[in-house]
Formats: sequence, C-alpha cells, structure tokens
Amino acid sequence: MKVTLERASLLRSLSHVHRVVERRTTIPILSNVLVRAQGQAMTLKATDLDLEVTEEIPAEVGQAGSTTLPAHVLHDIVRKFSDGSQVTLDMTGDTSQLLLRSGRSRFQLQCLPETDFPDISAGDLTHKFTLKAAQLKGLIDKTQFAISTEETRYYLNGIFMHTLDVDGATMMRAVSTDGHRLARVQIAAPEGSADMPGIIVPRKAVAEVQKLIEDPNADVTVELSTSKIRFTFGGVILTSKLIDGTFPDYARVIPTGNDKRLIVDRAPFQQAVDRVSTISSERGRAVKLAIADGKLTLSVNNPDSGSATEELDVDYDAAPIDIGFNARYLLDIAAQLDSDTALLKLNDAGSPTLIQDRDDSPALYVLMPMRV
Repeated sequence: MKVTLERASLLRSLSHVHRVVERRTTIPILSNVLVRAQGQAMTLKATDLDLEVTEEIPAEVGQAGSTTLPAHVLHDIVRKFSDGSQVTLDMTGDTSQLLLRSGRSRFQLQCLPETDFPDISAGDLTHKFTLKAAQLKGLIDKTQFAISTEETRYYLNGIFMHTLDVDGATMMRAVSTDGHRLARVQIAAPEGSADMPGIIVPRKAVAEVQKLIEDPNADVTVELSTSKIRFTFGGVILTSKLIDGTFPDYARVIPTGNDKRLIVDRAPFQQAVDRVSTISSERGRAVKLAIADGKLTLSVNNPDSGSATEELDVDYDAAPIDIGFNARYLLDIAAQLDSDTALLKLNDAGSPTLIQDRDDSPALYVLMPMRV
C-alpha cells in the first residue's frame, strides 16, 4: 500500500474516527484504525464493537492495500505535522510495519492485519429517512443532558426516539430521563419515519453524532432497524448498536393538572439561581423558591457556609407556594430554553413541575422537587 494525501484532510478524518477508540482495551485490534486505500480515496474505520465510524477522503493512491494502525498514536503524529504538508503512508515491504512520512519526518509504525479487524454488520436496516442536521442537533441538544448515567437502569442510558400522532400530525419525539428530570422535544416527522420502531440511541452514539454535525444546513440520512442505527453525514458514516430494552411510559410522569403558572425572565432567573447556589452544599445543591404576590425569592441555607437570598419580580397570581429544586438541574433546563422567558407550571411542593418556553413549545421539561 502506498498513498499520499493532504495533512488537513487526514487530520480532520482521524479526529472523527479516533474518538470512538477506547484508550484502554484488552483487545489489541480495537486500539487500531483500519486504513484502506483504493481507487482515488482512502477509507478510515474505527470501532469499539458497539459503535463504528467510517470516513472516505480523497487521496493519491500509488498502490492499493489496507492495514490497521494505532489510532491515537496516528492522530497525535499527524496533528503535529506542519500545516499544509503532504502525508505519505507506505507499506511496500514488511506488512507488520508502515512508514509514515511528511516533509523530513519519518515514523515507522507497527501494524496489525486487516483480517483481524471486526466489522459491525448493520444487517437489514428497515427504515430510512433524511432530516436537516440542525433538526437532529436540536433533538439531541435539548435532551442529552437528562440521559441517565446509572448503569443499572441501562434502558435510560440513551435517548428514546419514536414517532406518534399528535393532533392529527405525525411527530418525531426524542425523550430522555434520569428519574429526577425528564426532557421531551418533538419535530414534524421526516418522510419515511412514520412507522419506525421506538428505539433507544446510546449515550456514546448520541455524543458522537453531536460532534459530527458541522454544517447545520446539511442533510443527514438515518437508517435504522430494531437493533442498529446508521447516520450518514456526507462522507462520514456512523453505525451504532441500539440499547436493547424498554423505555418507560414517560407520558405518565408529565403532569397535566399543574394550575399555578409562574412566568419569569429567563436570563435573570438563571443568573440568580447560579449566584445563590454558590453557597449550597455540593452534594445537595438545593435551592428554595418562595413564590407569592408577583415575587420570587430564591434562597439557599448551608449550615457549613451560611445562607443566600435573591428576589425577582415575576408574573404569578396563584396561591403562594414554597418548593425546592436541585440548582444544577434547574440551570441545565434553563439553558435549553430558547425564549427570553421561562414558564413554570406548578402544583404543590411535592409534585413534579413542568417547565417550557411557552404553552405550545415543542420542548418541555419535567423536574422533580427536593425537600428543603
């Protein structure tokens, strides 16, 4: 194999694929990236057996061939080559080593044979649709923060995506929850997605998709079955296993009878929560909201370091209520709101609160209260 290509395109592609490779693995081949040169292109592929990223880049192929190279070492070397330089990968003799050249730099890298490299067979992907990268990014951005990291409830370790009928229109929903908070966002279902199965996309795949979205106006093709999903972004293809589990009936935890409406300016509210929570204990981070007569008083009491209060003018004319929340969870949700105001629909101090931009917002959040 002998192939020459631009350092910039090789580095960009390596930055996409090497992230999938675990730094510590007991299977040596999984530390490597598959390099295949043929025609007028070079293909890079990396996997951790659950996730696979493939990218094809233009290259000058002197001799077709393939091998596998240490992914993180290769990325670090190419990153340190000079801007604008050409990189040559040459394995014309010993197939256990590859010569990597750029300018006056020479690196001899150990190879493992391509035949050992695993392939995630996607199988028969039964559903296919296309949506704008900005739409996909919106679904992820507004739900990713609420994905559970608790491995025992593995079925919550991802984003649940499904389609359903809402007032006569077919919508695609993304939902995540960690048991303390829930995020739900919906868009008009793309053509071809209407009868897709409900799937749970794993946390790692979600994070990689988010990083691979570079042009919000680009089209992303999604293919899926009950066990696999594949995203195609131009020349980059990401294939992932899906979480094999049943997502809970999230509709049951979304309150419908919360009749106390609090409207607050989002930015001042965020800043006030952030300020008063400075004094809270790191473990609890509880902030108390006392709401009455158009006033919201935020307070934190910490026996070890003191107390803090801050008052805000709000739109509220229901019965007074005192309720406590985890400050970090409140800030996470406020950061996802797009409008200048936040709408909190409350019931009582022990019931979940509904948070939205406005009544008809495509995104809604549910937050469980804390005892303060």
